[in-house]
Amino acid sequence: MKNKLLGISLITISCLYGMLAAVIILVFYLTDLPVLYGIILSIIILIVQFLVAPFFTDLSMKWFYGARFDYDVPEYLKDFINEICTKYNMKMPKVGYIDDGAPNAFTYGRTKNDARIVLTRGIFELLTEDEAKAVVGHELGHVVHYDMLFMTVAQLVPLVLYAVYESSMNSSKSDKDNSNAAVIGAVAYILYIISQYIILWLSRTREYYADSFSVEETKNPNSLAEALVKIGYGLSTNAGNRAVNKKGKQKQSASKSNALGIFDSKTSKSLIVSSFNNGHVSKDKIKNAMKWEMWNVWGLYYELNSTHPLISKRLLAISERSKDYNQEPYIVFDLEKPESYVDDFFAELFIKFMPLIPLLALIIILIINDKNPLLKIGISGILITILSYIKLARRYKNSNYPVTTVSNLLGEVKVSDITSIPCTINGKIIGRGNPGCIFNEDFIIQDETGIIFIDYNQPINIVNKIFAIFKSKEYFDKTIKVTGWYRRSPVPYIEIYKMEVDGKVKTCFTYPLAKGLRIALGVFSVVAIVASFM
Repeated sequence: MKNKLLGISLITISCLYGMLAAVIILVFYLTDLPVLYGIILSIIILIVQFLVAPFFTDLSMKWFYGARFDYDVPEYLKDFINEICTKYNMKMPKVGYIDDGAPNAFTYGRTKNDARIVLTRGIFELLTEDEAKAVVGHELGHVVHYDMLFMTVAQLVPLVLYAVYESSMNSSKSDKDNSNAAVIGAVAYILYIISQYIILWLSRTREYYADSFSVEETKNPNSLAEALVKIGYGLSTNAGNRAVNKKGKQKQSASKSNALGIFDSKTSKSLIVSSFNNGHVSKDKIKNAMKWEMWNVWGLYYELNSTHPLISKRLLAISERSKDYNQEPYIVFDLEKPESYVDDFFAELFIKFMPLIPLLALIIILIINDKNPLLKIGISGILITILSYIKLARRYKNSNYPVTTVSNLLGEVKVSDITSIPCTINGKIIGRGNPGCIFNEDFIIQDETGIIFIDYNQPINIVNKIFAIFKSKEYFDKTIKVTGWYRRSPVPYIEIYKMEVDGKVKTCFTYPLAKGLRIALGVFSVVAIVASFM
């Protein structure tokens, strides 16, 4: 497995640089464009960024996330890290600590000798010692494999391709006879888009590689799988290895004296569901959570645009390694799909973009015939109002908000960023949506079955940031009732409509404003039609 993943990575890098070489040869063969300067500048920018990024990330972690790098790492974890460092001849990485209940872990740096690994309080509260070691093993895999450097080298390709595109387009505008420049620019831009997706695929491959490293070093694939379930899906026994107090010091239990992260924080923000058999997460609950990724076509769509593989695919890949270590496969997804969800996907895709149809039609009609534009604008406005209202009604279903639980929501398959499930959740806020970030207005809420990301979203972004900095802490550790819409994109999250705490109700006005704007557009369109006949 290890050699296979390394081979795939090297072949991918070779293909990327083959594409880049082909474009550069084309440039010098067809034109005398001065793109060499753009290429050199792109390389310099990337090198400087690579060299200084860890320094600025350190400052960001300390100033905006409250990260501490004087953290006293638990002995079991310190011993594990020392063992890996000795084996692979590397310096002990700096370990940072963020005082937030949401479990997360990530690493950054330049080489394996100046790496930083950052862990949140939730890692220690929600994972067992073996699971915490497996997560840190994954991060150490990124370090040992030089993934920070590896991905920087890969990212040079789209950067240079875009520089070639920019230079070519500027040249073709200044010299109308330079058709070769336009061709080169078009080719460079197409390859730039392709290379972006190749790099995302390469990043996902490196995640499998880091998982494989963790499995081989801990010799415990099921612990890594269990940790992924708790962090990525939000399924947990709540039987962590120890509690951690607000100062980040470990309290011994009765029996004991995103960067490169364990998951993509942009696509996995559901956190904990209490459901266990004999101290382990219920396999039925895991399969229930896997259904959306395994069956809903949106899962594949979002994975193509993500740096990390879907959690379900990683679990199945890890489970294949279980037999190598005399363990039962962690999970076997044997549920039978009740129906095809392809039709739902295409219906939602159409709904997503259908308000653009009359707008594009209006532009084309006005270009062909600009007579009586008010009538055309009015008719188009009416159609846009109707279609956008249909989209809004699907995204913000507003008839009923039944009380439910996190575990029930995670098992829903027919849900996406377009199709919502109205709901009401009762629970306690335990931290920020982006663990530790003072500018993040979102929350993590825990009910009797688990924890999920909730999206606080006012229409004006600066209002969100003011709330994050000055108000959000007032809600921490408070019992709260949240009414809103559950969606997946593929993040499982609830967009807040109203939240009630201490008898006070806080309303997010994004939905009412969106509804009001559509009404205003409809009124304007009618006025335009009437005015066209006057």
